[in-house]
Amino acid sequence: MAERQVSFDAAKYKNTQREQWNKDGAAWRRWTPTLERWYGPLTLRMLDLARIKPGQRILDVAAGAGEPAVSAAERVGPGGHVLATDISEGIVELALQVARERGLSQVETRVMDGEKLDLPDASFDAVLCRLGLMYMPHPVTALGEWRRVLKPGGRVAVAVFSTPDRNDWGAVPASIIRRRAQLPPPVPGQPGPFSLGDPGVLERAFREAGFADAEVHAVPVPHRIASAAEYVQVAREAFGGFNAMMAPLPAPERESVWSEIEASMRGFESPGGFEAPGEGLVGVATK
Repeated sequence: MAERQVSFDAAKYKNTQREQWNKDGAAWRRWTPTLERWYGPLTLRMLDLARIKPGQRILDVAAGAGEPAVSAAERVGPGGHVLATDISEGIVELALQVARERGLSQVETRVMDGEKLDLPDASFDAVLCRLGLMYMPHPVTALGEWRRVLKPGGRVAVAVFSTPDRNDWGAVPASIIRRRAQLPPPVPGQPGPFSLGDPGVLERAFREAGFADAEVHAVPVPHRIASAAEYVQVAREAFGGFNAMMAPLPAPERESVWSEIEASMRGFESPGGFEAPGEGLVGVATK
């Protein structure tokens, strides 16, 4: 029997993403110290490759609860400007709170779809996007918009996760959830954590969007924490994608799935604590 072709509804997906981050954004901020230990190296590499300097105007797309916008604001200084945007109004509010707590008045936040920017042409020196592009239904469209708002010679820097085989922290739980929830394989072109994980895919997206001089660099992002149980707590609260995958299951079944995930993740425990392999890619290109 021929396999039925499943279509991907981008509009429905974006609405789900918005609702998910409105719900999970506070947990992401609550776990920020842990998350920044994991993903901070991606931020630093992005800022270096984007050549962020004092006085620049920076756009952060899919800014989440404030990174890399806050780190970029510290580099551009009071004479610069950082606009942090996200599709979720709830998480944008959290980003603004973080900036104000740090005394960074040069940070502004706006709710905005990263694939359709309500911004003038050639108005930013750099565009940043950490762990957001791979969740966008049309990444080349998004990159084209980012190129439009860059000044000539401006740079874009994005961070994504690489391939599942290099990211056991996410691939192991996702495979368990997919099996238990009887989810079909991802539709070709469907966004997800590893959808841009091949360096060639990311480089091609830059080229198709009109960028030049694309480079892609691998950055280790091991997920270290005290125990598998604590890792699962972070995942349950801050990784909304896992919860969305198992949403169709009844509550007792979801608890059972999380128990299986924790048992599996104990394989990454040692006397020194928990460490699951992870790898990100930081891509940079020029307008």
